[in-house]
Order: sequence, then structure tokens, then C-alpha cells
Amino acid sequence: MPEEFFVREFANGLTFLGQRMGHVSSAAMSLVVPCGASHDSTGCEGAAAVASEWCLRGAGGRDTRQLNDALNGLGCQHGESVLSEHIQFSAAALGRNLPDVLGIYADILRRPRLEDSTFEHCRALVAQELAGLEDEPMQKCGLLLREQFYPYPLGRNIYGKPESLEAIRAEDVREHLRRGFAPRGAILAVAGNIETEKLCDHLQRLLGEWDSPPREPLRTTDPPGGMAHLKKASAQVHIAMAHPAAPMSDRRYYAARLAETVLSGGMSGRLFTEVREKRGLAYHVSTRYHSLKTHAGMFTYAATVPQKAQTTFEVTLHELRRLGEGIEPEEMTRARTQLRSALVMQGESTSARAAALSQDWYHLHRLRSLREISDNIEKVTVEEVLGYLRDFPARNLTVLAVGPEGLDTRALNA
Repeated sequence: MPEEFFVREFANGLTFLGQRMGHVSSAAMSLVVPCGASHDSTGCEGAAAVASEWCLRGAGGRDTRQLNDALNGLGCQHGESVLSEHIQFSAAALGRNLPDVLGIYADILRRPRLEDSTFEHCRALVAQELAGLEDEPMQKCGLLLREQFYPYPLGRNIYGKPESLEAIRAEDVREHLRRGFAPRGAILAVAGNIETEKLCDHLQRLLGEWDSPPREPLRTTDPPGGMAHLKKASAQVHIAMAHPAAPMSDRRYYAARLAETVLSGGMSGRLFTEVREKRGLAYHVSTRYHSLKTHAGMFTYAATVPQKAQTTFEVTLHELRRLGEGIEPEEMTRARTQLRSALVMQGESTSARAAALSQDWYHLHRLRSLREISDNIEKVTVEEVLGYLRDFPARNLTVLAVGPEGLDTRALNA
């Protein structure tokens, strides 16, 4: 049965996307507003993270407790996250309750209370999350590597820095929200048991008069790149590497995803097989594709012990480069199966579909059906993946090591 999409761009710049899924009882939304970490003012890094907490501390006529009670009373599962360019709000509930859920989020967008009495708690929570990265080395490596790899401020750490969090004042975050909680560039995607036309009319009443001042486009500077070592007295070494990839809007995107899956598609992936299983070098090794709008990368991470760190780095680098020398037909078959299986599971989740719709619109300015994605995965040949790897070889890598000693990186120039 063909997928039913609905697109409406409101006069104020808000885009509403809908997909009716008549076989389910639930509905989910993904709302992104252009208020992410890359928009933090210099010296106020972490403002977006504080804002994402603070705007939920009461909105409209409800205080924090009443806001949470209202969402819970609707059986709503909800969350928020800070991305490079957006703050993302996610919510899922029974389809019949979604209009009321959207009414609550309209208050959060347009009428957050932002009271001084709740600000400090929000800033303290973000400071705790930043400090907690010391106990989450994989996450910390990922955040630090993005800062090195992506143009500034696109790779900015969403939690900011201890000194910037300390310096942020309530008025700084209010200004961040005033500029960023804006309909122009905002995307609201809904998937599930919905009546799209009625929901669109409901949103027009809720958000049609929402307006905001224009904002300056982001100005970026070249990333630091290169090799960095963060000295840490530890029984482990964490190695992170990144090299450029085709962004989601590029025609070679599907080839990039297949290359990623051959490398790191579970226990049959090359990295797991060669680095972990055959040599016992690392207790974790993986490569993940990540895309911003105009930049993308393959991010590789390995965790090992100090005495095996150098060999782990060299073998992992060798596998990244060896991929371009040839791919076996059975590897491609497994990679296609894994990607298409993930699509089937996405198609059974309203939350996953809503998130995918908002992502498609942001990156592509159109919506893709699961059938289109599946067909494009199936059409990619081994030769096309190898051609992609020639265009985006594992060269000029950005490398980060966290542990007692640095790495000998001469192999990068080999």
C-alpha cells in the first residue's frame, strides 16, 4: 500500500509534514526548531542545552508540575535533544490525543514561562551532564571529535564548557530562545493514526500567528582537524577517527551507507571481525555515518588497553583503507539486508517515521517513502560503492586519542 504524505508550508515559515499510518493506534511527532548548539553565542556555549531544559519548566498557564501532569495525563511519552542546528522535541501518544499534545507544545514554543526561579536548576543539570561525560568515554570522544572535524561552530559540544556554563545568565538564554524559537526553519512532522487535514487546520489555529525576528545566517570557519591527544590516567585508551563522507543530499549517500555497513554492520562487519575477533585488540570497535546539512563524516571509535593501543590504531586504519580495494558480493548482500531490515522496523514505529520525515525535509526538502529508500539501497552496485570510496577515501583523517599516552600517527601519511 503506498505511503500517504501531507506537506503544508505555512506563511510564517513553519513546515507541517504528515504521514497517515492507518494500521496503528498511536501517533508521534518530531518538532525541530532552529535553536541548536551551533547558534549559541560566543561565551554562552551550552545555552541551547540550558534552553531545552528551561522551556519545559512551565508554559502558558501551567507550571512545571502541571505541564508534566498534562502530558502524562494524555499518556504521552516525550523527550528533547539538542542537535547542531536544532532543538528537537519528540512525543508519542494515542492518535486521538495528539491534538491536545500539540496544544501543549504550542504553549512551550510560544509561551514558555522562563522564570528566574527555575533557571539555576536547569543550568546545574547541564553542568552535571557535562561533568558526567568523564564516565562516558565513548560519548565524550564523539563530542570532542566532532569539534575537531566539523567547521566551527557546527561541531560545537552541545553541553558547552564549564566556564561558559558558569557565565551564562538567564537573559542570555531568553535571548537565545527569542531568536531561535522561530517558525521560519521549524519543521513539525507527525506520523501515525491521524487525519492530516484536520490536524493541519488545528496547527494553523495554534501556530499560524507565531512569528519571530529574522536572524543572521551562521558563519563557519575551518575545523582544527589533525591529531589530538587528551592525556588521562586510565587503564583504557579511547581512539576516535573521522574522515569526510557524502552528505545525505548527495547522490552517493546510499553508497556511503552501504560502505559503513560493510565496515561495521554488527558482528559480521570487517572492523569487528578483523580488530576484535581475529586479533583481540579492542573490546569495542565501530564506524558510524553522521551527516549535517552540508558536511558529513565516517566516525570510527575503538576502545582498548594502553599496550594494544598503537596496534589497534594501525589495524583499524588499515581496514578503513582496505575497504576501497574490494568488496565481496556476500558482504554487499549482508549490508543490503541489514539496511532494509532496519527500514522495515522503522516502518512499524510512528516515532521513527516522524523523525525520518523531519530529517528528510531538512536535508532534502522532500519526503522519501520506505519503498524508495529500499529500492535505492538495492540498486547500488559494488562498483558504485568502490567509486564512492575513491571519491571519499580514508585520508586526511582527524584523530583523537584519550589515554595515558599519545599515538604514533605516521601511518596516516603512508
